[in-house]
Amino acid sequence: LRPTSVLDLAAMVALFRPGPMDNIPAYIRRKHGQEAVTYLHPLLEPYLKKTYGIFVYQEDIMAAAMALGGFTGPEADTLGYAIRKKKSAVLRAQKDKFVSQAAERGVSPQVIDAVFKAFEPFERYGFNKAHATCYGLIAYQTAYLKANYTVEYMASVLTAFRENTEKVGAAIAECRRLGIEVLPPDVHVSGLHFTVEGAAIRFGLLAVKNVGHGAIESIVATRAEGGPFRSLVDFCTRVDLRLANRRVLESLIKVGALSSLGHPAQLLVALDDALASGQAAQRDRLTGQVSLFDSTLDSSPLERPLPSGIPEAVPRERLRWEKELLGLYLSDHPLGEHAAELGRFVTAYSTDMGEDLDQQRVVVGGVVTEVRRVITKARATMGVATLEDLQGTIEVIVFPKIYEQTGTTWAEDAILLVSGRVDHKGEETVLLADAVWSWDEAAALGADAFAQQVFRLDRGRRNGNSNGNGRAREPAPVAAAGRNVEPAPARMNVEVVPSAPNTTATIVRTVPLVSPLRGVSLQGTIDVVIGGSQPRPPEPRGEAAEPSSVEILAPDHDEEPPLPEEASRAVAAQEAAPTEPVQASPGQTLHVRFLPAAQEQLVHAFHELRAIIHQRPGETPIVLRIPAGTGREQRMQLRRGVAYDSELLSDIRRRVGEGLVQVTLVGEPDARVVVL
Repeated sequence: LRPTSVLDLAAMVALFRPGPMDNIPAYIRRKHGQEAVTYLHPLLEPYLKKTYGIFVYQEDIMAAAMALGGFTGPEADTLGYAIRKKKSAVLRAQKDKFVSQAAERGVSPQVIDAVFKAFEPFERYGFNKAHATCYGLIAYQTAYLKANYTVEYMASVLTAFRENTEKVGAAIAECRRLGIEVLPPDVHVSGLHFTVEGAAIRFGLLAVKNVGHGAIESIVATRAEGGPFRSLVDFCTRVDLRLANRRVLESLIKVGALSSLGHPAQLLVALDDALASGQAAQRDRLTGQVSLFDSTLDSSPLERPLPSGIPEAVPRERLRWEKELLGLYLSDHPLGEHAAELGRFVTAYSTDMGEDLDQQRVVVGGVVTEVRRVITKARATMGVATLEDLQGTIEVIVFPKIYEQTGTTWAEDAILLVSGRVDHKGEETVLLADAVWSWDEAAALGADAFAQQVFRLDRGRRNGNSNGNGRAREPAPVAAAGRNVEPAPARMNVEVVPSAPNTTATIVRTVPLVSPLRGVSLQGTIDVVIGGSQPRPPEPRGEAAEPSSVEILAPDHDEEPPLPEEASRAVAAQEAAPTEPVQASPGQTLHVRFLPAAQEQLVHAFHELRAIIHQRPGETPIVLRIPAGTGREQRMQLRRGVAYDSELLSDIRRRVGEGLVQVTLVGEPDARVVVL
C-alpha cells in the first residue's frame, strides 16, 4: 500500500479484517492509479471518496443506507448492528426497508442489489473508523518513536511489560537484534525502572524479584545523599535494613547488582558479617549512641576485606540465578553457544506458538528446565516437560508410548530438539511431542539430514509406519542430489529421491510460499525444479486421528492406525456409487484440506469453495486446511457454517475440480472422508 497518511494506516487496519479483506488488492490499485475509481451510485461518492469507492468501515454501510435508502442515523445503526451480529430476522426487515425506500428514491434494482451485497461481507467482522484510526495513529506514533528514538522507546517497552516475563524476554531479544545492549541491574546507577544509559538500557531494580519499592527508594535516596557505596559493609550500614532485608540483599547480589563491590560468591559469604555490622550501626544511630570518635570523625563500622579464595559461581549457577530472579537469562543463555546453529534446525520458537499455529506440526529446540512424571488412568507413565528456547518457554506433553522409549532423554539441563503438534486452548499452549533428539544427535546429522528425517517421520506417522518410539523406521538409503541441484533449505521438509540419469540439466529455484487465502502469509520457501526428468507424483497420505486436546490422568491418547487397505477401497467404492442424502450430526465439523497443486488451481479452488459456502449457509462449522510449507498446514475456522449434505459434495466436486480438496467430517459419529 505504501501509506502516505494516518488515514491510510487506518484503512490498512480496517481492511485487514474478514469483512473487507477481499477488497485489499482493488484498494491498493486504486490508490496508486492503476485502476479507475468507480462508485456503485453517484450519491455514494461524498462518503466513499476517501476510500476510493470501496466499503472499508462500518460507518460506510451506515452512510450508504442514509444516502440511498433515506435511513435516519439510528435506523442505519440498526442495520449495521444486524449485519455485525448476524441477527437474521432484524436483517431481513432492514433489507426489505432498504430495498423499498431506495427504489422510491429512484435507485435501480441492480444498484440496490449490488450495494447490499457489498454490505454482506461485514457480517464476518469489520472495524469502525474511530477504532481503526486510533489503532493506525498509535501504530504510526510507536513506529516513529522506535525508528527515531530507538533506545528510549525500547526502555519504555521494557518498563511497560516489566511484570510479564515473556514480553520482557521478547523485548530484550528485539534489543539484541537492534544492537542495543541491556545492562544488568546495578545499585550504583539503576533506578526503579529501565533507564537509558548512553546507547544502552539499564535494568531497573524493580524488575528484580523480592525487591520492593521501599527497598529501592532507600537505596536510591542513600546513593543520592552519600555517593557511591564503598563496600558491602558500607552498603549495609547506610541503606535502611528494615526495608532492604537479607532476602532483598541476596537477590541483589545474585543478579549482579552489587558486583562492583565483589563477585557474587564472595558477597554471599560475607553477607552475614556485613548485615551484623550494619544492623549494629543502625541500632546505635536510632538510640543516639556515638563512639568516642563519632563526634570528630565521619566514622563507619570496621571494614573487613572480603574473604579470599572463594571461587566465582560457575556460569550455569549464575544463569540459574538470573532466570530465578529476573525471569530470564540476561548475561548469557544456556543455548548461547548453540544459538546460531540451532536456528537452522527449528521451525518455530516458543513465542510463535499460539492460536496461529494451533494444530500445526513444528520443531522446537531448547534446554529442559523441568520434568514431571504423570500416571494416567490406565496406569501408564507420561511426561510433562518445560522446554526453554531463546525466546521463552513451552510446555511439552509426552504421551506414554513415546515416553516409554524416550524417558531417559528428558533430563533437566538437557538440550533437546522436539517435533510435535501445537495444541492451543484459550490462553494456554502446549506441544504434543511426536519425537525427540538430543542436540548431539541432531548436530551429528546436520541440518539438512535432520529436516529430511523429520519429514520421513511425519510421513511414517501419517501412514502408520513409525515404530511408536518417537523415531521413524529406518528408511532406504537416500541418494545424494546432483551437483547442479542446490541443497534444500534447512527448514524444508524435503525428501531426496534417486532419479534416472538425465541428460537435461536440472535447475532448482527457491521461491517463497504464497497462500491462496488473502490475508494469510505463509512462512518458508519451496524448491521449483526447471528441466530434468518429470517428477513422479506424490505418494498418497492418509489422515491419522489425533488427540484433540490434552487431559492429564486420562486414558492414553494413542493415534489411531490408518484405515486398512480393504476399508479404504470400500470407502472409495462407496463414494463412487450413487449416494443417498447425508447430513452432519450435531458436534461434527467439516474439514476441507487443500491438496498440493499449482498456485492458480488452489486460488480457483478457494474462490469456488467460498462461493459454495456462501450459497449454502448452515450450522456445520468449517475448518480450512491450507498448505503452509515444510509439511505444515494453516488451519482457519470460518465464522460462517454450511449445510452439509450429498448435494454439497456434488457441488464441490463439480465446481472445485478433481484432486484439489479432501473433505472430512470430523467428530461423532465416525468420520466420513471424501477426496474430490
